[in-house]
Amino acid sequence: MVVKDNTIVPPTGNNDNTKKEEEKKDMDIPEETPDEELTEEDRALKENLEMLVGRIQEPDQALWLPTLESLRVSIRSATSSMTSVPKPLKFLRPHYTLLREVYDKWPNCEAKKKFADVISVLSMTHSDEEERACLKFRLQGANGDVGDWGHEYVRHLSGEIGRQINEPDVNIEDKNNLIALSKEIVRYDMAHNTESEACDLLMEIECLDMLEQFVDSGCYERVCLYLISCVPYVPEPEDKNLLKTALNLYYKFEVYPLALRCAIQLNDMELVQQVFTNCKDPAVQKQLAFILGRQQLFLELDEDQFPDAEELMEIMSNVHLNTNFQSLARELDIMEPKVPEDIYKSHLENVRSYGPSNVDSARQNLAASFVNGFVNCAFGNDKLLAENGNKWLYKNKEHGMMSATASLGLILLWDVDGGLTQIDKYLYSSEDYIKCGALLACGIVNSGVRNECDPALALLSDYVLHQSSNMRLGSIVGLGLAYAGSNREDVIELLLPVLCDSKSTMEVIGQTALALGMVAISTCHGEVTSTILQTMMEKSETELKDTHTKFLALGLALTYLGKQEEAALTIEALKVVGNPLGKMAATLVEVVAYAGTGDVLKIQKMLHLCSEHFEVVKDDPKIKDKKEKAEHEKKKLESETGIAQQSVAVLGIALIAMAEDLGAEMALRSFSNLLRYGEPGIRRIVPLALGVLSASNPRLEIIDTLSKLSHDSDAEVAHNAIFAMGIVGSGTNNARLANMLRQLAQYYHKDANNLFMVRLAQGLVHLGKGTLTLSPYHSDRMLMSRVAVGGLLGVMTAFMDVNGLIIGKSHYLLYHLVSAIQPRMLVTFNEELKPLPVPVRVGQAVDVVGQAGKPKTITGFQTHTTPVLLAHGERAELGTNEYTPLTPIMEGFVILRKNEEMEE
Repeated sequence: MVVKDNTIVPPTGNNDNTKKEEEKKDMDIPEETPDEELTEEDRALKENLEMLVGRIQEPDQALWLPTLESLRVSIRSATSSMTSVPKPLKFLRPHYTLLREVYDKWPNCEAKKKFADVISVLSMTHSDEEERACLKFRLQGANGDVGDWGHEYVRHLSGEIGRQINEPDVNIEDKNNLIALSKEIVRYDMAHNTESEACDLLMEIECLDMLEQFVDSGCYERVCLYLISCVPYVPEPEDKNLLKTALNLYYKFEVYPLALRCAIQLNDMELVQQVFTNCKDPAVQKQLAFILGRQQLFLELDEDQFPDAEELMEIMSNVHLNTNFQSLARELDIMEPKVPEDIYKSHLENVRSYGPSNVDSARQNLAASFVNGFVNCAFGNDKLLAENGNKWLYKNKEHGMMSATASLGLILLWDVDGGLTQIDKYLYSSEDYIKCGALLACGIVNSGVRNECDPALALLSDYVLHQSSNMRLGSIVGLGLAYAGSNREDVIELLLPVLCDSKSTMEVIGQTALALGMVAISTCHGEVTSTILQTMMEKSETELKDTHTKFLALGLALTYLGKQEEAALTIEALKVVGNPLGKMAATLVEVVAYAGTGDVLKIQKMLHLCSEHFEVVKDDPKIKDKKEKAEHEKKKLESETGIAQQSVAVLGIALIAMAEDLGAEMALRSFSNLLRYGEPGIRRIVPLALGVLSASNPRLEIIDTLSKLSHDSDAEVAHNAIFAMGIVGSGTNNARLANMLRQLAQYYHKDANNLFMVRLAQGLVHLGKGTLTLSPYHSDRMLMSRVAVGGLLGVMTAFMDVNGLIIGKSHYLLYHLVSAIQPRMLVTFNEELKPLPVPVRVGQAVDVVGQAGKPKTITGFQTHTTPVLLAHGERAELGTNEYTPLTPIMEGFVILRKNEEMEE
C-alpha cells in the first residue's frame, strides 16, 4: 500500500487475484454464493442437485428417468413459489453447459424428451437471443402441460415464439408447431388472468382470429378492453383487425351497444347496419338508436323488420334532443336567460372610463351577439333578441347584422319546429344582411337533427344560386351545418353546381367546398372530391393565393377524415395543383385522413416539416429586371408554400395525437419546443393546435401556456391564444379561466380586436351556461364524432388568417362550432323512454386496462340523482341494484331495465 495525502492508494500492479477476477468478468460467469453463506436447507438442496447432475452423467439408463423426475420435482416446487430467483435454477446454472453436452450424447428415447424439458427451463437463466434455447428444447421435449413450469417460463416462451415466427427461414412445419404451442400458452394465460399477454402473443404471430375460441363470459370484457386500448398504438391495417376481433367477441356474448361502438369506430356503415339488425331486443334497439344519434348516423329501417321502426328512427334523428336538454336545464334551475353583461362582469374590472360609458360600438355589439348566442345556446330564450330583435340587429353593421341574426339559430338550437317559426319573420326583412343571417340561422337550428319534412332544404335551396353573394353564403353555410354527416345526395347535387358557377366569388366557392366536405364527411365521395379537385386546377395563380382557397382544401380533406391510406391517390393528384394551395392541400388531406389515429410516423413527418426554415419574402418595387423579378417571385412562392404547409402541419400534430393521452402529452412537449424555436407562422398556429388537443378540457399547463401567449407582441398569436382559451374551457364555467379572461378584458380595453377575442372566449367558457361541450370524443373517449372534428377544423382554418377572416367580414365562420356542440349530460330512461331519476356515482375515470378481476372504474366519486352533468375525464356508474343499464358506458341517454334478481 502507498500512503498519499493521508489516503491509502492500492498498488497499480495487477496481482494474480485481480487477473482472475477480470477473466471471470470477461467470461460472464455468475458469482456463486459461498457455501458458508447458505442456510442448512439451501446447502442440502445444492448438494442434492449436484448429486443428481452427477448421476445423470452415468451410462446406466435405468437411473435416467428417476433422476430427471427428481430434478423436475425440485425445479417445479421452487417455480411455484414467490422468490425472485428460484434456488434450484440458481444452483443448476453453473452446470448448464455440462448438462447440454450430456443431452447431446444421449440416444433418442423417452428420457431424452424429459431431459429436453428440464434444459428448456434452465435456458431461461442463459439468455441467448440468437439461439432461443428455451423454445428450441421445449419443441424437442415431451410436450407436457406448458403451465407446469410456472408463469415466468410461459412468458419467456411467448417472447421467444414472437421473435422466432417472424424469422425469414421458418418453414411451414415449424410454423405449425409454434402455433400449436401458442394455443397452449393462450389457454394457460386465459385461465390465469393474463389475458393481455395472450392477446400480445396472438398479435405477434398474426393469429388474432383464434382468440374467440379461448374467450369465455368471465374474461371477454377485459380482453376487448385491452384490444380496443391497443388500437392507437398499432399500425394500419392491424388497428382494424383488433377492432373487428373485439366486435366479434361482443357479438358472441350479445353485448350489442359495445359491438355497435366498434363498428362505428371502424367507420363501416354495413357493419353498423348488421349489428343493429342482429339485435332483437326492442329496448336494446332503442339504446343503439341513442348511440347512433349521438354520432349523427342515421339508418333507414324497414317497418316489416322492425315493429318500432318509426320510434327508432325518431331517436336516431335526435328529434327529442332539445326537449331532453331543456328538462335537464329545468332540473338544474338554469332556465333564466343571461345577458352578456352577466358574463363580462364589467363592474369587477378596474378600468377608468372617460366620457359617456354607454357608447355603442358595432364591434362590441357583434361580440355581444356571439356571447348571447353561446351562453343561451339551446335554451330557446334570451333577453337581446326575443323581445325586440330588430332593435338589437340594427345596432350592428352589415356583416355584423348577418352574424347577429344567425345567433338566433344558436339560441333555438335543435328546436326545429319551434325555432323556425321565430326565425321566419327575419326571412322577409328588407335588409339583405338580416335575411342571409336568418338563412344561416335556419341551418344552425337543424344542425344534428334530422326532420322528415326537411325544412332546411326547402327554405335554403332557393338561395344557393342567388344573385347576391351574401344570400348564397347564408344558404350554403346553413346547408353545410344542417346536413353535416348525412351524405345526402340531393344536398350534394344542389351544392356542386355552385363550384362551377362563373358568378361565384372565391368566398362562396370556399364555403361551398367546406359545406360539401361536411355533408360527405368521411365518405370518400367520388363526385365531391373530383369536382373540388377540378375547381382547384382551373383557378389562376392569383386566385390560388386568395385566403378563401384554404376552404377548398379543407372541404376536400374532410371527405377523407379518418380514412388513412384511402387518401393516397388524392394526395398524389394534388401535385398537379399550383402552389401555395397544392402542397398545403396535400398536407391537409394527409393529416385529416389520419385524424384521431395517433399515428406516430405521421406526427414525425409533420414535426420534420415544422423544422424547416422559410424566409418571409416581401414584394420589392426596386427590382426592374425581368429575370430578377421572376427569381424573386419564385422565392416568394416557395416561402408562402412552406409557411402554409407548416401551419397545417402544426394543426395536424394535434389532430392526429388527440386520440390518446400519451400522444397528447408528447404533442404538448413538441408544441413547447415549436413555441421556443419555431418560425412566426408556426407560433401563430400553436395556440389553435392546443385548443384542438384539449377542447373543453381546461388543463392547467395548457391554460397557463395560452395565458402567456395572450400577451404576445405578435397580434395574431395573441388573438389565437385568447380564442383557444375559450375553446379549451368551452362549456366548463371554469372559474380560473373566467378570471383570466376578465383580467385580459381589462388589459385590452383599448384594443378593439383583442377585446373582441376576449369576449368570444368568455362566451365560449360559459357555453350553454356550462352544460355543453365542444369535445369531439364521447362514449368514454372511445368514439370520435367526425362531424364535431369537421366543425372545429372549419373554425381553426378560418383562424389561420384571423385578421382577414374573423376580424374582417367572415366572422360567421365561428358558427361552424355548432357541429361540435353537444350536451355533456347523463339522462336515464325506463324502457318506455320515460325519465327515470336514479342515484349514480360520478367520479374521475380510472384506467383499468390489463387489470385482473373487477377493479373499481372510478375514484373520488359523489352520488347524485340523474339527470347529471359529466365533466371531461369523469365517468358514472349506477348507484343502485334495482336497475341494470342496457349499455355498459353510462353517458348521454341510457335506458335502464328492472333488475329481475332484485325482484325475486
